Amino acid sequence: MAAFIGREKEISLLRGILAKPSASVMVYGKRKVGKTTLLMHALKESEDPTVYYECLKSTMKENVDGFAKALAAAKVIPVILPFASFTDVFAYLNTLGKTLNIVIDEYPYLKEIEKAEAVDSLFQSIIDNHLSNIRLFLSGSHIGMMKESLDEKNALYGRFTLTLRLGELSYREAAEFYPDKPVYEKIALWSVFGGSPFINGFIDPEKDLKSNIVSSVLNPYCPVFTYAEHLLISNYANPVNAERIMFAISNGSKKYGEIESMLGLKNNGLLSKQITSLLNMEILAKRFPINKANDKKKISYELCDNLLRFYYAFVYRNKSALQVLGAGAFYDEYIEKPLQTFIAHRFEELCREYFSMLIQSGKLRGITNVGTYWYDDPESRTNGEFDVVLQRRGAYDIYEVKYHSAPMPEKEVVAEAGKIEKIKGLTPGRIGFISASGFDERTGEYDYIDGNELYGG
Repeated sequence: MAAFIGREKEISLLRGILAKPSASVMVYGKRKVGKTTLLMHALKESEDPTVYYECLKSTMKENVDGFAKALAAAKVIPVILPFASFTDVFAYLNTLGKTLNIVIDEYPYLKEIEKAEAVDSLFQSIIDNHLSNIRLFLSGSHIGMMKESLDEKNALYGRFTLTLRLGELSYREAAEFYPDKPVYEKIALWSVFGGSPFINGFIDPEKDLKSNIVSSVLNPYCPVFTYAEHLLISNYANPVNAERIMFAISNGSKKYGEIESMLGLKNNGLLSKQITSLLNMEILAKRFPINKANDKKKISYELCDNLLRFYYAFVYRNKSALQVLGAGAFYDEYIEKPLQTFIAHRFEELCREYFSMLIQSGKLRGITNVGTYWYDDPESRTNGEFDVVLQRRGAYDIYEVKYHSAPMPEKEVVAEAGKIEKIKGLTPGRIGFISASGFDERTGEYDYIDGNELYGG
């Protein structure tokens, strides 16, 4: 069995829950992000019995019966008893002279088969009246439905002792799946496979990037391919439209008008509703330059999942070619040349995450925001965006990011700094450079960060 990686903060919070005689916890996040693994790993530390039940896409009665079977299998009840409802089950468990950990996974399935409001109201009553000796963990992958349970108008509002939104592992945590790889390759693997523990479990650290892509993302028989192809099917009302939106964004159409134009959609508000739904599911994220937060024309959209971004950039529209050519030849024809640029863009996101981690750990102070910066220089008739920028009060620190396989030459450093310094109306606080493979030399004039520092303490 693979070692449990990361999640130190979440484990600490769950340990706090296990110190209580009763509690109610919500855990949510997209599929295969490690929710169940996290809960079961944390609950191993408990001396109290743990019962795990994954809800069925079936009737409420069949779910009640299934839950009773799980209780009997865990020897919490002597035999399978004919309970009429979840309320009856928890009322009975309250009569037992022992503390229990109860995990109900894929809770949204219950809300799909009954009225969602009624199900939330049912569990609100259970939490209020039948948890005297129970730590209840409700988990789910349908992010939209789980978030609804946290709304002020919802019956479950304010009922949870702890709410955990589980995201992907950080790039540093993901690198523990391939710890001996050089930094340059670690960046590439994270850029393609992202931070899902499930997905990273399919990476062979003894093989190179191409071999790992060929054996997983380009292999229709591998669960990695299935994950990318079918992630939306069960959680989205119109997965075809969602896939087209993701394809457009992955191939450079990141602004609303660009997406609308590429998909040939009329200006009728339909795209807006679909994008809002994908934002609520945390499949998409809205981006805007930190110096243009109120400029709607500068808003863009990004996929939150590196693997999905890779799949929709290279595989989605070319699956017939993949079938004809085979994975190896398909990689050579469709992926090899543009892959460097793809990774370079993801490296920029990794660098922004690096600064965020420094700020959150207290190692970097005085920063009010991290993001991108839009510039428009009418004198030179140039405009564009700096991709890694730290906002301070009254100034911006600008970092140029280079995904080079060799150290960045000092000549290139000076040239890039010169371009920044020539932009009219921009007075950077500090100019810095982040190079995956380091630098030929460093001077005191600029900030230098190499790949090893990104993965350091």
